[in-house]
Amino acid sequence: MMGSPRSCDTFVVLPPLTKDNLVIFGKNSDRPQNEVQEVIYVKERVRDSKLKCTYITIDESPEPINSIILSKPAWMWGAEMGANDKNVVIGNEAVWTSNNEGEGDARQKRLLGMDLVRLGLERGSTAESALNVITTLLEKHGQGGPCSEFDDSHFYHNSFLIADAKEAWVLETSGKLWAAEKITSGYRNISNGLTIMTKFDKHSRGLFVKAEATGFWNGKGEFDFKKCFSSGGDEKRQKEGERLLKEGTASNNFGVKEMFDVLRHKESCICRGCDDTFPTQGSQVSVLSTNGLSVHWFTATPDPSISYFKPFVFTPNAHVSPHTESPKEPKREHELYKLHAKHHSKENGEMVTKILREMEGSCLSEIEEFMSNYDPESSSLDELDNLMKDCVDTEIKLYG
Repeated sequence: MMGSPRSCDTFVVLPPLTKDNLVIFGKNSDRPQNEVQEVIYVKERVRDSKLKCTYITIDESPEPINSIILSKPAWMWGAEMGANDKNVVIGNEAVWTSNNEGEGDARQKRLLGMDLVRLGLERGSTAESALNVITTLLEKHGQGGPCSEFDDSHFYHNSFLIADAKEAWVLETSGKLWAAEKITSGYRNISNGLTIMTKFDKHSRGLFVKAEATGFWNGKGEFDFKKCFSSGGDEKRQKEGERLLKEGTASNNFGVKEMFDVLRHKESCICRGCDDTFPTQGSQVSVLSTNGLSVHWFTATPDPSISYFKPFVFTPNAHVSPHTESPKEPKREHELYKLHAKHHSKENGEMVTKILREMEGSCLSEIEEFMSNYDPESSSLDELDNLMKDCVDTEIKLYG
């Protein structure tokens, strides 16, 4: 496969380390230079018996599909990360493995890892059911194809972090082979390398037999998924992510603001600036609640350290801004992306960032207050219908 891994990081923190016993999810999506990432809300899409994904066509789900919000490279069908209205969130990472022939050949156009993210969100009502959706489709169709619109040499296998309000799953793959680890407390992060070793809770059919038959395992001793299939990873960023989570959870009060801070950490390369060859093109933070309100925050712009996280809540009449949806043209720059790039390249960029951070802080305080008073039996969500749209409009006015 192609050269050394490039950045992306996904995180989850669970009770008892979180504020109000919520589940906090976060992801930075680091993608090729100038690739635009859009944020879209899909409530009801046109359905047929077949579904065209980025490269291949598969059977459509016979069951109703979930409403979803996605942060996605504008050119592809799939998504780097997102959430559904059942409190499930998913992010994926590129991983490079030693299993690169036949069904493991990622140069072949199959399902992209990003397609699997979207399919898991559309069809999964819990983290575990989304995991089952992804692994079933992976075993049936395989994974592969160029992961960049203009670079055919950019291809890889995938790992995933899937969470709901009760638990999380780390899913790591090599071709059609996979292993999954269940996380019920504490914290976990994934970067661009395999992390699952001898402890896993689910695995692909015939994993041990296939690994031995293809020479990745000698059939002796405890089976180690990473040892069998890893061909390298960014150990430094993985360790830095672990360190940041450890420090942030020391007081058992980890919340949305703390996840923002992790995703904005530059020294670790978890946050990569707009001038990087692989910048952070979009970021997501989600707070998941079992009996209250779940809120999903998206930047829809590159580099979270100079971006404004804007909240979204699934309501019966939810809307997102048309200014975060890309036009179908070669550059694909949506309005917010263009204005963000224009104003942060000017001398007053730091002042703009300061104002955005103040806006974000006020918004976070208001949302947390709303959440603390929220009663699913009596509270109305009508006032949150245009939450993200209004925040985007405010940001655009600032740039204007």
